[in-house]
Amino acid sequence: MPGNLRRFLAVSAAGWCPAGGRSFVTSCRAVVLERFGGPEVLELRPGVGVPDLKPGEVLVRTRAVSVNPLDLRMRAGYGRSIFEPLLPLILGRDISGEVAAVGSSVTSLTAGQEVFGALHPTAIRGTYTDYAILAEEELTLKPPSLTHEEASAIPFAALTAWRALGTARINEGQRLLVLGGGGAVGLSAIQISVDMGCNVVAACGSRSFERVLSAGAEKVIDYTAEDIESAIKGDFDAVLDTIGRPETERIGVNLLKRGGHYMTLQGEAASLADRYGLGVGLPTATAILLKKQLRYRFSHGIGYWWTYMRADPEGLQEICRLAEARKLKVPVDRTFPITHTREAHEAKEKRLVPGKVVLTVD
Repeated sequence: MPGNLRRFLAVSAAGWCPAGGRSFVTSCRAVVLERFGGPEVLELRPGVGVPDLKPGEVLVRTRAVSVNPLDLRMRAGYGRSIFEPLLPLILGRDISGEVAAVGSSVTSLTAGQEVFGALHPTAIRGTYTDYAILAEEELTLKPPSLTHEEASAIPFAALTAWRALGTARINEGQRLLVLGGGGAVGLSAIQISVDMGCNVVAACGSRSFERVLSAGAEKVIDYTAEDIESAIKGDFDAVLDTIGRPETERIGVNLLKRGGHYMTLQGEAASLADRYGLGVGLPTATAILLKKQLRYRFSHGIGYWWTYMRADPEGLQEICRLAEARKLKVPVDRTFPITHTREAHEAKEKRLVPGKVVLTVD
C-alpha cells in the first residue's frame, strides 16, 4: 500500500476533523490503574473515554510506549499524595505514533505525521492507551530512520538528562561523571554531553560496560566491585547521580571541583509528601533542599540540585537531531504487546530485562 494512502486511511480511521481539529474518537483501550500495588493491578480496558482536545493539544495514535522506572514506582504508590485522589490513572510518559487530530492553535503538526515525545511526570492521562493526548510542545516529528519502538525509548530519559546537563551548564571540554551510567537517563546524558565535546566517566554494573563505552564514555568503573573514589583521578565539573543513595551522593560531592554541580534524580519532594501529606511534605522537602544547597556551597563550593524531566521544545528538537544522526540511542531489550503490560512490569521489576522494555500497540 502506498505511504500516502496508508496515512490517509490512518487519519480517516482516527476521525480527524480538518476544520476544527476535534477528534471523533470518543473511547479507546487503555491500561488503567484503579489502585496502587503490584503488576496485577494493571487492567487493559476497552471503552475508556478520550477527552476533547483543548487548544494546543494533539491526539496521537499510539504505536509504541516505553516502560520507565517512574511507571513502576507510580503503580506501587509513589506520589500517592498527589495521585490517589485522582485515581484511576493511565500510566506511561513516552510515546511514538501518528498524529490523529490537533487542537486549535496547533501550528507545527498536522494529522498523519509520525511523532514522538513525552508527557510531564505528573500527567494523569498517560500513554498506555490507543490514543494519547499531549501538548504540542511535548512532541516533535519522529526521525524516519527510527522505528516506533526505538523512538519511544528515547524522549523521557533524554529530556531528563538534557535538563540535568542544562542545570549544570555543561560546556565543551568539561568533565562529567555519571553514577548509574547504564540506565536510560545515564546513557542519554553520556551521549548528549559527548556530542557537546565533554569528557565523560561513568560508573555502572559490569553487564552495562559495553553499552556505556559505546555511548562514548572514556572510562567505566564497576561500582559493584571497585572503589569509585580510588579508581577515578581528578576533579569533575559536574556529577549526575541517577542512583541517589547517601553513598553515591557522598562520592559525587567529593569528586567535584569547586564551582561544580551535583545533580540527582532522586529528589525527596514526592516521598516526603507521601509520608507527611502535601501541606507538610512539600515545605519539608524545600527546606531539606535549601539546607543541602547551603551546606555544600560553604563546605565544598559546589551547586546541589534535584533534577526532573520537563517539557522543553528546544531540548526535544536537539534530541531528535541526535537520534536522527544515530548519536543518541537507548537500546530496546524487549517488547511486549500492550495486552501484556502486567508481564512487562513484572519483567522490569524482577530485573529480568536489564535495558528498556517497550509496549507495542496494534
